[in-house]
Amino acid sequence: MTAARLRPAWGALVYIGISFSLAMYFTFAAVQGDYGLFRRIQIEADAAALEAQKAALEAELDSVSNKTRRLSDGYLDLDLLDERARSVLGLIRADEIVVR
Repeated sequence: MTAARLRPAWGALVYIGISFSLAMYFTFAAVQGDYGLFRRIQIEADAAALEAQKAALEAELDSVSNKTRRLSDGYLDLDLLDERARSVLGLIRADEIVVR
């Protein structure tokens, strides 16, 4: 009788190695890839920052639109006109004191 030879299970080792490598690759891609979790978090943070910037620009636009309407020919706000003339031209009345 011959002694039974133990053959190493190379096929199983190769299969496990390839499976492990693919699992690691897909896990890495899911976290670090172009469409991964970190990229999604970065995109959401950028979107929130852009929304805040949009809100600030809309507020500024409303302010400018209000001042433009108040200085138009159809509706002239004399107080605003006086304020802008003083600011731009640097004018003051004789009875005023300027504090800087």
